[in-house]
Amino acid sequence: MQGNQQKEVKKFKTIPILVSLLLAGFIGMFSETALNVALSDLMNVLQITPATAQWLTTAYLLTLGILVPISGMLLQWFSTRQLFIAALCFSILGTFLAAVSPNFEFLLTARVVQAMGTALLLPLMFNTILIIIAPEKRGAAMGMIGLVIMVAPAIGPTIAGLLIESLSWHWIFWLSLPFLVIALIFGILFMQNVTKVTKPKIDILSIVLSSLGFGGIVFGFSSAGEEAGWGSPKVIIAIIVGVAALLLFGLRQMKMKEPMINLRAFKYPMFAIGVAMVFICMMVILSSMLILPMYLQQGQGYTAFKAGLLLLPGGIINGLMSPIMGRMFDKYGPKWLVIPGLIIAAVALWFFSSISVASTVVFVIVLHSTLMIGISMVFMPAQTNGINQLPLELYPDGTAIMNTLQQVAGAIGTALAVSIMSAGSKSYMKTVENPADPANMLPAFTNGVQNAFIFGMSMAIVGLILAFFIKRVVVNHKMNTPMH
Repeated sequence: MQGNQQKEVKKFKTIPILVSLLLAGFIGMFSETALNVALSDLMNVLQITPATAQWLTTAYLLTLGILVPISGMLLQWFSTRQLFIAALCFSILGTFLAAVSPNFEFLLTARVVQAMGTALLLPLMFNTILIIIAPEKRGAAMGMIGLVIMVAPAIGPTIAGLLIESLSWHWIFWLSLPFLVIALIFGILFMQNVTKVTKPKIDILSIVLSSLGFGGIVFGFSSAGEEAGWGSPKVIIAIIVGVAALLLFGLRQMKMKEPMINLRAFKYPMFAIGVAMVFICMMVILSSMLILPMYLQQGQGYTAFKAGLLLLPGGIINGLMSPIMGRMFDKYGPKWLVIPGLIIAAVALWFFSSISVASTVVFVIVLHSTLMIGISMVFMPAQTNGINQLPLELYPDGTAIMNTLQQVAGAIGTALAVSIMSAGSKSYMKTVENPADPANMLPAFTNGVQNAFIFGMSMAIVGLILAFFIKRVVVNHKMNTPMH
């Protein structure tokens, strides 16, 4: 059976397919984070408040949160080529509109169109690689995805900082455009249909509940970062509606013969643990990526470009470690990577919880790089091991679940980190004699940032406890014979 599988796998032109997917994925992830550094510049140019500017990121996450859960169904309705070309067309159109944006509303619309492309592309990339790569080589292939997913957001802020200083924020998008066009041409020439189009019945109520559920949660947690905070009626209502809709969505999926997302994937224990690990990793990495640049700029007075440069080594190390960890996963399994990885991440976050104005550049670079090494040891091995336990027919559902929860984890992680940071600053101010004294502002901000890193460390410890239950999955080749 294994020999047959190898023959079938070789029918695919694996390298050109991978190049098309990874190039498109890289630019998609780059433009997602590159704009974060430009937000302060955009506030001045477009005359908008921080809360309004934040919508350029929130709207992107919100679109992903609503569309990614539907991707599992789209993978069964349309061919690989159709979805790839559609994803690239949305990305190219959104990027072009963003590059020529004259005002905030136009740019916000462009970001939503961009996110529609990314929402189609991410699950398609994972699902295609799971089908065209033999299970025993899957760790290395997923490591390459890790390289793309981690390096793009890492170099995004640095390149964006450089473009803003020398040209303008429009060039973040002009730079991405030719690469997306190249990826589209490559895809048209080389992309093959790797999935079977089964056209399951479309359940409108499931789509509505999923959109309300994931959209409500992402919107609620993202809005909590605004000035009104957790007490805002907007935040409370959005989260309650989101949770209620998700519960109804889950109940409906379990009763349906042809569910939109097959939640029976959670019956596989390693998949459930893998999902939890990915969730924790995304919370830790995205909350740190928000808090650390903020402290470097506001607490230590660095420019956006310098702050981006300081975080570049860690991001590149994380990306380079991803393929190495993938190969080590293929050889040794997940346990001996995930447990040490979470210990390393927790220790780095513990040291980060003592960050202050006196912290040196070397301190920040070494700790950030150490944190990134720890995360790279956890993220792809736990994810690949989890997906490996699923039978082939559950791959579209498994990738949709993983990718959706990554977006949700990002929204929750950043919102919690910002609110913990704000609470830490306020509690410090209560201990001082004169809260109005400007001299107390920086120590209060530092206290908040330290508290946010303690939150990150506690999340890593929760992951470490879970890691002791992780076991290597031996892939059932009979169940995982590729479909055509």
